[in-house]
Amino acid sequence: MGPGFLVSIAYIDPGNFQTDLQSGAQYKYGLLWIILLASFAALIIQSLAANLGVVTGKHLAEHCRKEYPRVTNFILWILAEIAIVACDIPEVIGTAFALNMLFKIPLWCGVLITGLSTLVLLLLQQYGVRKLEILIAFFVFMIAACFFAELGYAKPNALEVLNGLFVPQLKGSGATKLAISLLGAMVMPHNLFLHSALVLSRKIPRSVSGIKEACRFYLIESGIALIVAFLINISIISVSGSVCNSSSINPKDIESCKDLDLNEASFLLRNVLGNWSSKLFAVALLASGQSSTITGTYAGQYVMQGFLDLRLKPWIRNLSTRSLAIAPSLAVAIIGGSAGAGNLIIVASMILSFELPFALIPLLKFTSSKTKMGLYANSHIISSTTWVIGSLIMGINVYYLAEKLVISLRDSRLRIVGKVFCGTLGVSGMLVYLVGIAYLVLRRNKEGTHLLTLTASENPENADALGNASVYCLPREDIVDMQLPQRRSAADLE
Repeated sequence: MGPGFLVSIAYIDPGNFQTDLQSGAQYKYGLLWIILLASFAALIIQSLAANLGVVTGKHLAEHCRKEYPRVTNFILWILAEIAIVACDIPEVIGTAFALNMLFKIPLWCGVLITGLSTLVLLLLQQYGVRKLEILIAFFVFMIAACFFAELGYAKPNALEVLNGLFVPQLKGSGATKLAISLLGAMVMPHNLFLHSALVLSRKIPRSVSGIKEACRFYLIESGIALIVAFLINISIISVSGSVCNSSSINPKDIESCKDLDLNEASFLLRNVLGNWSSKLFAVALLASGQSSTITGTYAGQYVMQGFLDLRLKPWIRNLSTRSLAIAPSLAVAIIGGSAGAGNLIIVASMILSFELPFALIPLLKFTSSKTKMGLYANSHIISSTTWVIGSLIMGINVYYLAEKLVISLRDSRLRIVGKVFCGTLGVSGMLVYLVGIAYLVLRRNKEGTHLLTLTASENPENADALGNASVYCLPREDIVDMQLPQRRSAADLE
């Protein structure tokens, strides 16, 4: 137990909160089925990331460094770093909103406090990954408790909730756009790097049955954590849908529901359900923001170590990640206030959605490759399912980009020459995006994994008195201690 809870926090971060709140406010329980589908897809994809680490002993970023040419590897690293910063921005802003709700701290000041408090919490790294997992699991259950209590206040109609959960429906173009946002906000690129690394913190028997057993238990553990995250997302949408569609809501609160963000949600809950409801929401948001920033920072450590094999002190890495996320958040909070900060969350979520293929495609290629995974490679059913899911996500991104480009050009006040110029730039950007995806999809894997050195044959010579394989893959110290490994010299290898 442990890695799944660190991964699950990305499914209940402040960005998800905002999307869920808007979904419930505008369409009540009509989009709950999207959460069900997205959670199912997330479980499959996260299990593949765990399998890659368990079977090969290397995480996704390390495989990318070995597999791709230097230029491609560098571009993938840059994209991964941008994705981590984009993931960090909603967490920083969400925590700042929570501090404002609880203690009336100005938003810009909350952004600064968020950076400092996260660095303090990151001191837990000296106690190892297990302590961090306990902390994050505590945060997850705290968020769950807060929103389950909110359900008690809101009292949504159970039959309507079940209908929205199991009867697919999209009423209007606005619902389609929001459904795209819900789906895109569920699976995040940094999570794939994080999960494939965290599983390396455990001692795993290097036998056929031992590896299969480890993969099975990681699937179960991820399922438990993602079910909790799924219930939290369902609770947020149900609370929002119940409150904004209540017969007793006043006209001012109805206006708030039309464009519901994290800040407006607190005032809305206080007005409709009472002050305690608003406080519970703020506590849940604070727990979500703090835990998400911690896991995002650790994902950044593994990304840098895997892609570049860099030798860097952890506190420097943590400080640089925090600074890159805090700088735009602070600027927007000072200039645009709460409305600008809410818009920045949406922009960051869009960036994450567009960048997902550049982590997802390598994962699907690697886990489907027999040269890398041997007999643990994905079955035809799993491969087909995951490629359908990946194609759907990529198709959503392309559709959204094309739609935004057409609408922006149509509604702009530019002259014909300006529209042609901007349209050319937009189409060129989309072509570059599609070419990058096509390259990753069509390129054949060239590097294999030395599976014979990773898997022990199951025979009496390699078994102990209990009949268990005696060859184990010891936990990687760089993962257990959450430190970046130093380069090993030839003398060390000897």
